[in-house]
Amino acid sequence: MSGKHFNVHEVGCCIKYFIFGFNIIFWLLGVAFLSVALWAWSEKGVLSNISSITDLGGFDPVWLFLVVGGVMFVLGFAGCIGALRENSFLLKFFSVFLGIIFFLELTAGVLAFVFKDWIKDQLKFFINNNIRAYRDDIDLQNLIDFTQDYWECCGAFGPEDWNLNIYFNCTDTNLSREKCGVPFSCCTKDPAEDVINTQCGYDIREKDDNEQKMFIHTKGCVPQFEKWLQENLTVVAGIFIGIALLQIFGICLAQNLLRTSLIKELHLI
Repeated sequence: MSGKHFNVHEVGCCIKYFIFGFNIIFWLLGVAFLSVALWAWSEKGVLSNISSITDLGGFDPVWLFLVVGGVMFVLGFAGCIGALRENSFLLKFFSVFLGIIFFLELTAGVLAFVFKDWIKDQLKFFINNNIRAYRDDIDLQNLIDFTQDYWECCGAFGPEDWNLNIYFNCTDTNLSREKCGVPFSCCTKDPAEDVINTQCGYDIREKDDNEQKMFIHTKGCVPQFEKWLQENLTVVAGIFIGIALLQIFGICLAQNLLRTSLIKELHLI
């Protein structure tokens, strides 16, 4: 009987410190994400004027850091303390929270596959809405520039989408120097240039389509993203499967530790 008790204790101890070590890293990453988000908002003056959170018409990338960081912080905290103290409530919370995230990811994946056209329309709406707010927030501007530069695209479905922005549209009332242009991130790169020409997109949409192709990317970001997804489907699927397996592994370990703790308590009674 004593040998069996010793084995249960050994296994429980290994699982306990494995969960603790894994979640302390997770928790620290959550703290880092939240710190970056709060620092970004502090630099933009949002913390001193909370009402300005709703002023931005487009998507503020800081929200992504806040949500991801918040989830990682709560999950990491529950996993760390739950494992270290063998707290049944926190271990159950950790398992259920991780299970809910897994279920939401699975549901989102199925819905994205079934409603592909709807997702494409929503992606177009999302990009166009952020094009309108391009100059309103520096983080959003950097995100759009990175996306267009990485996928070698311009606008949601083409350069003409930049007519939605008050600085880039071709209307007679637009007095901006960027009128009928596109951001520099739409421009094709010249390997001979060491310094980025931020004015390369000026007046480019006044030229005909064939001439535009010589200076800017004319494909939209939605079709380019679809193309990238098809070319890297194996890698993307592998990443999602890896994340899913880690979540299932975490739930199993937490449940195992919870069961081991209950067994040890019964031995003490």
